[in-house]
Amino acid sequence: MLAEWLDRSLAAEPEAGVEGDLPGGRYRIPAPGLLELIPSAPAAHTPALVLSVGIHGNETAPIELLGELLARLEAGQLTLATPVLVILGNPAAIRAGKRFVATNLNRLFRRGLDAAGDEPDRARTLMGAVDAFFAEHGDRPRLHYDLHTAIRDSQYPRFAVEPHAEAVTTPEQWRWLAGAGIQAVLHQHCHSWTFSHYSKHYHGAQAFTLELGRARPFGENDLAPLAPMGRLLAALLAGRAPDTRPAAAMAFFRVEHELERASRNFRLCFADDTPNFTEFAPGTLLAEDAEAGPFRVGETPLRVVFPNARVEIGARAALLVTALPAPRTG
Repeated sequence: MLAEWLDRSLAAEPEAGVEGDLPGGRYRIPAPGLLELIPSAPAAHTPALVLSVGIHGNETAPIELLGELLARLEAGQLTLATPVLVILGNPAAIRAGKRFVATNLNRLFRRGLDAAGDEPDRARTLMGAVDAFFAEHGDRPRLHYDLHTAIRDSQYPRFAVEPHAEAVTTPEQWRWLAGAGIQAVLHQHCHSWTFSHYSKHYHGAQAFTLELGRARPFGENDLAPLAPMGRLLAALLAGRAPDTRPAAAMAFFRVEHELERASRNFRLCFADDTPNFTEFAPGTLLAEDAEAGPFRVGETPLRVVFPNARVEIGARAALLVTALPAPRTG
């Protein structure tokens, strides 16, 4: 039933209100694309865990990874020991095999959102689900992993984006992510209104956007490099101590500048297949825009992350980042 929930959600088969038993607890489906796992005897000090996938519809590897995890839980290979909210973010975009249907869902997670449309409606539904879940488990630490894949290759194929918020990331999280095969961390420099930012900014959760390789269609993903991440998620569900490595096993970066597309006449001045984290020397022309003008690298070399010249006008077209030392984790 749990593994089939993904298939039925993608087939738009309504199942809201369905409940059932599973090893160590029970499950319920409060709304389409939402699955709550409730342990019978939750372990002490485990987090209220939000796992979200499919916020962008063409990013399928995390959905397959999550399907494997749910199948193991249903088969009794894992025993549930912590409350979990599983979210299939944008089913309509997943069914269409597109990043989004009308607008980028992962820029809409902001209280007071008044935009109309399917993706704004979905954002409001998901924000409400997270609010209710964290409120229900208010005595537990809060953790949200939003699982993605990137639209291009990367010098670090598996990396975490740490949202900008007042909540401080714990040393434990760095060790867990390093142990799960994350190769780099990118510190956001301002509010970004992504789903992981929502949980961190409004709920003080430990929260990350996790980029797990390159976006590919269903059936074309190599999940072997994601096995360490699968072990982390399994350990969290079962209330076990995850594998760890020193934070210094990962490279750390900080956003220095956001390139935005200000007009229709906009272009990035490097090849479309440039990998994430490619470094550009001082003086390099990176972008031209009819309204914003040209952008050149200043005195310090910059690396580019998430370049995409085809974003909507007013949206981010690239992040420009510099290296940081790894945090001390004791």
